Amino acid sequence: MTQTYHTVGIGAGPANLSLAAMYDALAPHDIALFEARDQPGWHDGMLHSGVRMQTGWVKDLVSLYDPTHPLSFLNYLVTTGRVYALLGAGFDTIPRIEYQQYLVWAAEQLPRITYGTRVDRVEFDGAIVTRSGGTEVARSQHLVLGSGTVAFVPDFLDALDPRHLFVADELNRRLAGVPDEPDLPWIVIGSGQTSAECVAALLARGCRDIKWIGRRSWFAPLEDSPSANDLYRPAYQEAFLNLSRDVRERLVSGQILTSDGISPGTLRGVYQHNYEERLRTGRFPVTIMPSRTVTGARQLDGEVELECLTAGSGEERHRAVNVIVAAGRRLAPLPFDPELSALIDVDERGEPVIESDYSIRWKHADDHKIFVLNRGRYVQGLVDSNLSILPIRSAMILNSIAGRTVCRFRDDYVSTRWA
Repeated sequence: MTQTYHTVGIGAGPANLSLAAMYDALAPHDIALFEARDQPGWHDGMLHSGVRMQTGWVKDLVSLYDPTHPLSFLNYLVTTGRVYALLGAGFDTIPRIEYQQYLVWAAEQLPRITYGTRVDRVEFDGAIVTRSGGTEVARSQHLVLGSGTVAFVPDFLDALDPRHLFVADELNRRLAGVPDEPDLPWIVIGSGQTSAECVAALLARGCRDIKWIGRRSWFAPLEDSPSANDLYRPAYQEAFLNLSRDVRERLVSGQILTSDGISPGTLRGVYQHNYEERLRTGRFPVTIMPSRTVTGARQLDGEVELECLTAGSGEERHRAVNVIVAAGRRLAPLPFDPELSALIDVDERGEPVIESDYSIRWKHADDHKIFVLNRGRYVQGLVDSNLSILPIRSAMILNSIAGRTVCRFRDDYVSTRWA
């Protein structure tokens, strides 16, 4: 007989782990998570040596709501015996692999996480029904979709030999199978942090012929000033929710580098390596190529040729043996069946209408909440796709499910008056 839960979460990434960690607020009700991966993990293909987080460690699964919670990052450091070593190492921000290991540690302490189960269909028959491969795996009153995003790969790259096309998510794993030839030509496509990390990983491997092609007019750093960080706190989120849709879209566009910029340390590392190699060898290993939009690709004999439109001179063509795509991410498709989809209100883009509590507007929302995470950039702001206030989002969802305030959070010391 299929198990029935109070809430089912699809995905066991940071967002749903945070929610599960805080679900005691609704005790004795329970939550079960179903994860497609076979084991705990997080961006395993992007754990390159030297890669750092872009958020501070206090922005973990629980601490901004309850710093005494047993699944706080500080408790992880203490109970695993590494707190003194980490403090002594003097990191400005922690290694990404440390955050990944923290998530694994937290997941191992949470009950009711099922791995190796990809939920591909959600139905409604008076309860919310989740299915995997045609098999009913759970029934619940509420649902939280935290299945994340997937790498964006332009369609025109489908024509390339997959042996020579690398998606950034896979790079750490696949690099081991590439011949160790320093002069092998590479192209990295992308303007953000992920593309910079790919370039840094190639440099660490000794590669000496890299073209870094980006659409932005420069490879812009992350905006991490005190004023920028004001955008990632509950007080701003509350103000943002009261704005009209067109104003929210305009603000998100102008604020994008507070989320999608390159960590200054990563960018500086690439430039410093480039300079030192020029001194040693007489050439730069990385050719930095902003203001270019890749529009086409074709597979040649042993090479890939990319077509680009430039902001100034028009069309260009560039060749390499291998291409890495780090061109952003897109929303994962929602697994609703047609009957359930027909009950959901959609906007002019065909996307579900998302309420201020992260739930979607649908016919049975009064008794059966369906929450979608990382799809509400123009509702909640850039914080929706960011790790900065995960426990605050979890608190908002728990309050919504309960129909009252069961998780109270405060953001009182606010010097900024938002218009």
